[in-house]
Amino acid sequence: MKKIAALYTEAYSGLAPSTWWLSLVMLVNRMGTMVLPFMTLYLTESLHLSISQAGFVMGLWGIGAICGGFLGGKLTDKFGFYYIQVSTLAGGGLMFMVLGQMHSYIPICITTFFLSLVNESFRPANAAAIAHYSKPENRTRSYALNRLSINIGWAAGGALGGFIASRNYELLFWIDGFTNIFAAGLLWFLLSPGKNTATSKPVVSKEAVTHSAYKDKPYLVFIVLTTLFAYCFFQLFSTIPLFYRQELKLTESTIGLIMALNGILIALFEMVVIHNIEGRRHDLQYIVIGTVLTALSFIAFNILPGAAMLAIGAMLIGTVGEVLSMPFMNSFWISRTSNNNRGQYAGLYTVAWSVAQVLGPSTGAVIAERWGFTTLWWYIGGVCLVAALGYRWLYGRLRGEA
Repeated sequence: MKKIAALYTEAYSGLAPSTWWLSLVMLVNRMGTMVLPFMTLYLTESLHLSISQAGFVMGLWGIGAICGGFLGGKLTDKFGFYYIQVSTLAGGGLMFMVLGQMHSYIPICITTFFLSLVNESFRPANAAAIAHYSKPENRTRSYALNRLSINIGWAAGGALGGFIASRNYELLFWIDGFTNIFAAGLLWFLLSPGKNTATSKPVVSKEAVTHSAYKDKPYLVFIVLTTLFAYCFFQLFSTIPLFYRQELKLTESTIGLIMALNGILIALFEMVVIHNIEGRRHDLQYIVIGTVLTALSFIAFNILPGAAMLAIGAMLIGTVGEVLSMPFMNSFWISRTSNNNRGQYAGLYTVAWSVAQVLGPSTGAVIAERWGFTTLWWYIGGVCLVAALGYRWLYGRLRGEA
């Protein structure tokens, strides 16, 4: 037990205090994330909109997120990550409250787009902040700690949100709004430049050469490949639960437990794993391995027998793939940045995930409905393997240039 305790202590040690404070802010913010998971139910059951209308509203959220990625990246480079984080958290909080008061279709559409635009502009600034507070030798762990906060907050917020939604949907908007504003206040109290010297933006020489993320060809290839990976990954929250229910005949409670397994394993083991392997190989090598494992987790549905055990086994494989890929994706793009262009890179990375979030669930559902889940899993597994081959090619190219 002492060895295990020492292992975990070592895995979490060495991170900057500001990294911990930022993760606390993210935890508070994500614990209040209650609107989005229940948005479709709210629109159809409480406001009596059609399924197609609700789908259009969610599509607008995705478009707003894409625009927010670009906008947040540019503003971060211009004004600094701290000010963009505070303003987007506070602005998003106010807009959540406003959206809760909208009861007509057109105002809901307009408010949803601008809420998503403001809310998602936070992500590039947050990613740049993590890079700023961390050191190269513990940067991957810093991002892993942030992911841990997101997973814990999302799980707690989702569970509490379900309880509240069963009684009063409108209350979700108030809670989401107030937690956003509270997170902004916490950020100001703990990490404002006047109170925390670590937040002070480094002075960038005017003569410093700045390369644009939009002209960084290897990075643009990386963004395309990451979009493909994220496209597959988002099946986890859309078509996979449907497959569990319709094809494997699992109960809702069993599905919930299996889905929770992913977050639990990440919370327990990701930091320890990252601590032990960080820096031993190139980031892209770990990403290749993780992407291949993610592909196998989908293909397993077509080649392995069973129901609950099949679902658990595939989830285990996919979780290992996630641990070996996503933290190192952050480390890779950060390694190509400087203090005065980090927002651009973070913005494009945010856009990649936002595009995948729009396309993944919708196209996956159509494929499953028209051609069946077997076709879907071969297709998703194939896309993921293409991404893995692309990452491997990119690694070879960069190694050759070096």
